[in-house]
Amino acid sequence: MDFFEVVRERRSIRAFTSAPVQEDALRHILETINRAPSAGNLQAYELYLVRDDERRAALVRAAGGQEFLAQAPIVLVFCTHGARAQSRYGQRGTELYALQDATIACTYGMLAATALGLSSVWVGAFDEQAVAKILDVPAGQRPLAILPIGFAGESPHAPARRGLGDLVHELK
Repeated sequence: MDFFEVVRERRSIRAFTSAPVQEDALRHILETINRAPSAGNLQAYELYLVRDDERRAALVRAAGGQEFLAQAPIVLVFCTHGARAQSRYGQRGTELYALQDATIACTYGMLAATALGLSSVWVGAFDEQAVAKILDVPAGQRPLAILPIGFAGESPHAPARRGLGDLVHELK
């Protein structure tokens, strides 16, 4: 797929088949995430890869019962790591740039999965402290997004989007 087709085809998938994600596909996704731009190229985020049933089930509980987290064979958890940006950017690096770095990386992962014929959904509704405990996340890191990845078990239609006239505000 070309880039614009990837963007058009990406959907938020909340049902996954039991088919495994091939290791080479996972490697491509992880390499793409690693290429995501970041403030000062500091990559002020950490990525946790979850495959085991017990942790995925615990993530379901931490995310208020979102069962699809247990269905997806791969779950990526993106955490901010503000200390990586603090030395260069101070508080702004810790509070903002680390958050931006993690969100950009997660977006690259979503698009890479789509380009490979896989599906995902951005999960932001979860108990941060519970997720941190499940993953044994060190102090100073903050779980920001959960990205389950697998083969789609549903085919939702494209949702309606705002018109550009409503979205774009050109200043003259």
